[in-house]
Amino acid sequence: IKHPASFPESLVKEFIEFFTKRGEWVLDPFLGSGSTLIAAYETGRNGIGIEISDYWAGIAKKRLDEVRRQKKITYYLEGEETKQIIIVGDSREIDKIWMENDFPKVKFVITSPPYWNQLKRNYIRQRKRVEKKLPTTYSEDPRDLGNIDDYERFLLEQKLIFDKVYEVVQDKGYLVVITNNIYADGKLYPLAFDTLITLSERWVPKDEKLWLQDDKPLIPLGVYTSYVGNRHHQYCLIFQKDEERRDEMRKDILKRVKELYQRLFNKSWSF
Repeated sequence: IKHPASFPESLVKEFIEFFTKRGEWVLDPFLGSGSTLIAAYETGRNGIGIEISDYWAGIAKKRLDEVRRQKKITYYLEGEETKQIIIVGDSREIDKIWMENDFPKVKFVITSPPYWNQLKRNYIRQRKRVEKKLPTTYSEDPRDLGNIDDYERFLLEQKLIFDKVYEVVQDKGYLVVITNNIYADGKLYPLAFDTLITLSERWVPKDEKLWLQDDKPLIPLGVYTSYVGNRHHQYCLIFQKDEERRDEMRKDILKRVKELYQRLFNKSWSF
């Protein structure tokens, strides 16, 4: 059973192999159906995945166990053993999770947080899942980011989680966030760009990569009423933890926000 917003292991593998070496630790704070841990296992990396939903954590475990069974003989002959750990919990409490389990700091983080509450709105693309009686949302848990209806609150909650993730990453380690801009209520919400800006208070933005979904069918949206585009790409935002530049990044973003408000409202602002 596939997650309603999954991404392919091949995409994760590419990032993991580029940013880490065999035996190093990888984290996914929004594990979903387990693609990151499967990719970590297949590339000889240790992995930790945190998932708020018991249901999806169970699916992730089943998928990971199946992959392990299929490759057990090969890995036994090669003498390579790694750990892939699934934690059912809230990433807002990642500091407590780390202390309770005595986890090491990780070298790399890759994840795809909910695209705000988009799954609750996306009736057209979810129609086939409804017909097959498959889940169309992440969960009913009010703590789930995908169930937050206020956009600004969502951005704040997401930022707070990645602020905590920052503390469990090695200095000079990297973070990749897979996200996208979304269309809702008749307008475009710049979720990918707002994610880049809000996380840049602490994380150093390094680059972006586009994931092209060329297998995604076109849908006639807004025909004869208004323009609504088909979005067939996702943004892979790349950040680095750099303690030497942390204060510099915070001062820079506050300065830019201050200048922006001064230009918009022609007022003096102080932080």
